[in-house]
Amino acid sequence: MIALRQVTFARVGRPLVIDASVQLHTGWKVGVVGANGCGKSSLFALLSGELHAESGDVELPASWHIARVAQETPALPDSALDFVLDGDVELRRVERELVEAEARNDGEAIGHLHDRYGEIGGYSAKARVAEVLHGLGFTDADFSRSVAEFSGGWRVRLNLARALSCRADLLLLDEPTNHLDLDAVFWLETWLKNTPATLLLISHDRDFLDAVVGQILAIDLQRLSLTTGGYSDYERARAARLATQQSAYEAQQREVAHLNSFINRFRAQATKARQAQSRIKMLERMETVAAAHVDSPFHFAFGKPSALPDPLLSIEKASAGYVDRSILDNITMTLRPGCRIGLLGRNGAGKSTLIKLLAGAIEQQGGQRKEAKALNIGYFAQHQLEQLRPDESPLQHLARLEPTTPEQELRDYLGGFDFRGDMASRAIEPFSGGEKSRLALALLIRTKPNLLLLDEPTNHLDLEMREALTFALQDYEGGMVFVSHDRHLLRTCADELLLVADGKAVEFDGDLDDYAAWLASQRNAERSPEPEVAAEKTGRLQQRADAKANRQALLAQRRPLLKEIEQLERKLAKWNEEKAALDAQFADPAFYAATTETTAGPRVDRVKSEEMHRQAGLLGEQIDEAEMRWLEVHEALEGLPAVD
Repeated sequence: MIALRQVTFARVGRPLVIDASVQLHTGWKVGVVGANGCGKSSLFALLSGELHAESGDVELPASWHIARVAQETPALPDSALDFVLDGDVELRRVERELVEAEARNDGEAIGHLHDRYGEIGGYSAKARVAEVLHGLGFTDADFSRSVAEFSGGWRVRLNLARALSCRADLLLLDEPTNHLDLDAVFWLETWLKNTPATLLLISHDRDFLDAVVGQILAIDLQRLSLTTGGYSDYERARAARLATQQSAYEAQQREVAHLNSFINRFRAQATKARQAQSRIKMLERMETVAAAHVDSPFHFAFGKPSALPDPLLSIEKASAGYVDRSILDNITMTLRPGCRIGLLGRNGAGKSTLIKLLAGAIEQQGGQRKEAKALNIGYFAQHQLEQLRPDESPLQHLARLEPTTPEQELRDYLGGFDFRGDMASRAIEPFSGGEKSRLALALLIRTKPNLLLLDEPTNHLDLEMREALTFALQDYEGGMVFVSHDRHLLRTCADELLLVADGKAVEFDGDLDDYAAWLASQRNAERSPEPEVAAEKTGRLQQRADAKANRQALLAQRRPLLKEIEQLERKLAKWNEEKAALDAQFADPAFYAATTETTAGPRVDRVKSEEMHRQAGLLGEQIDEAEMRWLEVHEALEGLPAVD
């Protein structure tokens, strides 16, 4: 069990978590969430002994072996297989001691060491490592390649494989799906669900969290909170809490306003001074309820393209590849405004190559390519980060694109990506990967492209930024083709799925669940090359067709209910606002003082006052009726089967 008791920890003198207490039981799989910079990675450093608490106690079993993914991998000459095996320190130690015992012909030591080697799974270690490497996208040929031969992204995968293979009691994973494709993400999900280790997982992939974890540990406002369930359960609980918090805050602010009004009016009057002072003390004693910061710090949208020609881009019978090999053949595509195409396919199948082909980043081999005269491509790939200038600020990057635009306008735009104040004018060299990705996206969006080509745009982005990007893409008017391992992005933004496999790009007749099944069938076929039974395949196709028809029917049933809910919510918002304004007037002592008669006669028409009370009563009745109808419609909606 892991226990934190009244723990406070900080980085560079800045408190991250204050006076936190939480217990995590052995075998739990816990998702760790929170805004960038809140202390998630520092919590991992605290648990692994790299960071010490300012106060409080951190307890976990002394015998536990802790595994983390290393942040960097030097260009080692070791083979990929040996590098991963080296992560199991005890395994390698026993192997060394066996060699030494055999060299001195120490039979007793050899016997004991062989026993221990069997206990720790030494005889099956290479098979286990091979399974992990295959799952993360490595081929048999990769096993003997030196670490130095792999690119940065593939070295990250090697580090992950090393952490997964070392028989840890506690596994600390920080964004393990970065640099993975969807195939590897599916495999990793299954592996993590089956591991007996206690798992703490930092991830900004909500589908991945929902699939793997049973608890969510959130860091918010320097506090730790533990919620049972996946990320979706946490989101629902947080939304309910924030709604209650916001309501309490608004009620408190009304009371504060009334008290301040009284104080300001009567502070200088001797007859009212005592009452004013008592209200000042009341205001000081009042517990402050923090306003619910439910709004994301990110606010941006794609500007309307200057032109939307149709079609934007057409390629016919095109091939693409590299000097040493051909990747794609006979590719025919027509991209139009409003198209939203998500690319699926196994690692190395050619998804990124297809994106590069469309972007014109690699030379087309044969076939025809027709571009609209007004075509403006916005191409995002991971190498975009390498093209950023580390010695320049976000403001300088943007000003280079628009040298005549006023600085304040550029700052306002960057603020939508949470580059505010000094951060907008600070050199980006120390920025995190997520911050650099945000900047690259901000620069791309500013160009107002009419065709977006995105290769893993959510890498390094936190949940709030991913959500903001999702909303922006949903409102985008141009054409879009993208690759992503983020299933939430694929589900919400792709209207069409293309499967890149066997050198082709063809329409995939199914959803992401069908794709997961297709991947599983591919892996099974590799293990056992028996061909699929035709009847089974036909049955699956029929099931998909039936499911699609049922989904359309359910959507038709839900649509009028959703529309009525939307109309009711608009009316309720308007009526509640009007009633709140009237209630504020009724709650003001000045309102009643103004209705009394003086020697000069009544200051306010009593008929008007009565009309305002009648109006308030009518609004209350309308609100009650609308809320009852809202509940009835919601119950009817909940009574319908869910639509996946």
